[in-house]
Amino acid sequence: MEKKVFFFDIDGTLTDRKTGTVVPSAKRALELLEKNGHFVSIATGRAHYKCRGLLESLGLENMVCSGGMGLVLHNQLVKNTPLDRAEALVVIHQAEQLGIGVLIALDDSEKVYAANDLFREQVGPRQEPTNYVIDPDFKVDEAPEIFKFYLALSKEQDPLIPEPEKFAKLRFVPEYIMCQHDNKKQGILDVLDYLTLPQKEVVVFGDDLNDLVMFDPSWTSIAMGNGAEKLKARADYVTDRNVEDGIYNACVKFGWI
Repeated sequence: MEKKVFFFDIDGTLTDRKTGTVVPSAKRALELLEKNGHFVSIATGRAHYKCRGLLESLGLENMVCSGGMGLVLHNQLVKNTPLDRAEALVVIHQAEQLGIGVLIALDDSEKVYAANDLFREQVGPRQEPTNYVIDPDFKVDEAPEIFKFYLALSKEQDPLIPEPEKFAKLRFVPEYIMCQHDNKKQGILDVLDYLTLPQKEVVVFGDDLNDLVMFDPSWTSIAMGNGAEKLKARADYVTDRNVEDGIYNACVKFGWI
């Protein structure tokens, strides 16, 4: 059997969305895949610092993160690319001129920076652990790198900020959006390039619309039974729901474990 190159989304694929914990049969499948000599990696939009604990708990050493622009191979962070600085500054200043609160991540950590507390005044705190650094002397134009930023932008206000060209506006909660990389496919291609692995042996697992970018005809794409219908329509195979052993069952069906 040819050795496959596996990439697994996290939320709703490896983990139960209700509990946030890894589905036990999924963890077992990953262990068996590695035991059989396959390459196994996480593929997530989350920042690198948010995923390290999960990577270690799964016993894995490889990860595509930061929306495809972060790469961990053999437990080493070999790439973590910030946003295009010029375009990020344009979007941030557009928001500021409209009176929209902004929080800016300048590094790979839970710190966010702002010159005022307008973001929290408008929509409340971010719905994840955050270290707020509010400094009236903060000047984003002096920041050498911008990894991500958040805008207190409601769904109704969304058209006020045009879609960026070099990164994405993503909305996971109604109250605000995050501007970050959204190209997990590029992260997969980078792994193949780093390790000289063939595209035809890639297998990706996902459940939501942000996984569409990974579902490419060059390789095998598997949608979870609990996944979005649009994703299922593009998949090569739709397995069972993730909490009903979807990953494990698919790996058995195809003879990978």
